[in-house]
Amino acid sequence: MHVSVIEFVANLRSWASYEDDAALSRAFRSRHSGVPFDATAAYAALAKRAGPLLDAIAAARLALPAAERDALLLFSQRVKSIGLETDVETLFECVRNGEPIDERPELRLSDPVPAEQPGGVRARQSHFSASSLNAYADCARKWFYRYVCSAVEDSGSSAATYGTAFHAALEDFHGEFARPDPSLETAMRAKIVGYVNWAFERYRGDFDTAVEVELHKRRAQRTAQRYVDWVVAQSKRAPFTVIGREEAAELDLEGFPFVGYIDRLDRDDATGDVSIFDYKTGSIATTAAEYVEDVRTFADFQLPFYYWARTAQGDRVTRLALIPLKDALLDVRPVSLEVVPVATPAGKRSASTAGTIGEADLERARARMIDICRELTSGTLAAFAVTTDPSACTYCSYKDACIDRPMSDREKFGR
Repeated sequence: MHVSVIEFVANLRSWASYEDDAALSRAFRSRHSGVPFDATAAYAALAKRAGPLLDAIAAARLALPAAERDALLLFSQRVKSIGLETDVETLFECVRNGEPIDERPELRLSDPVPAEQPGGVRARQSHFSASSLNAYADCARKWFYRYVCSAVEDSGSSAATYGTAFHAALEDFHGEFARPDPSLETAMRAKIVGYVNWAFERYRGDFDTAVEVELHKRRAQRTAQRYVDWVVAQSKRAPFTVIGREEAAELDLEGFPFVGYIDRLDRDDATGDVSIFDYKTGSIATTAAEYVEDVRTFADFQLPFYYWARTAQGDRVTRLALIPLKDALLDVRPVSLEVVPVATPAGKRSASTAGTIGEADLERARARMIDICRELTSGTLAAFAVTTDPSACTYCSYKDACIDRPMSDREKFGR
């Protein structure tokens, strides 16, 4: 008897003995349940959020074609008919011994559902974003789970909510201080306190506890003051005007539409040059050389996309920068790249946060964005490789579903 049948019956035995919902869910997703896989996957995911699997089936929580609905109800009836553990034990022994079980119609297994023929996968996105391409570059399997399967609902994290709230606070701050003159430093320091408080109050419900809200808010208040330090220093060096906050960026790359939002756009008051800033409350490249390498190796498309979007609108973009806002104990020192015709060579070990990036590097990033879009929409991709970097899996919402993910040294030792 095929091992999948034994596993199916073993899961039913566990359900009958201990009412193990996880075991029932595994049996449900088996080929021998008689229910098409897409329906089992949908109901299994629904049960994780809405309660017991059989209750969800009985309540017809999903609208399905008649044949699939009948298969669901039949499976439910069979499971409910398993009243005693001995019934399942007997069935289990029959399966192990290779004996026929057709004499037990209430427990008879369905014939395995024929396996689907393998085929290519096509992106279903109506538009692309730099973050989706970053996900593909980071791990093709992650992109598949997120943008094709929508396999797991990401409930988010306190770190993500912190970033959202801080972004909102800075957006409001620069709505009032579009031209942050040094003479307004006292007012800016006082006002940013209020904007941070209000932003974290707006997103209070997205944190798990009131303690988390308070701790993250205090961290943001300290970081905000360091942000004002940097803004004042910048305005003293070269006066500027903030011309965009959460500015929509749209770009058509050979028929592939891209959309995104730029955190901050500045225009130099003297030259008219435009700078693009991206706020970062998580881990980022710490040096200019490191970020240039990310762009050159097609590991990050965020700022190249913004560059081409604003260039297409007629701006003379001369600077691209990441603003680190993660650590409240450190001064704000942006990783800043000046856009030049030919980049100045810099050692990969250089610790400087200021550097240059060549127009050719940005052009290559643009060409790679188009190539990836063609790959994802070609319908020829039948497999999606897993990242080789275990650290990329640390906060991935899909790591539990990914049996091929690389294990860290700690996990290897533990297993």
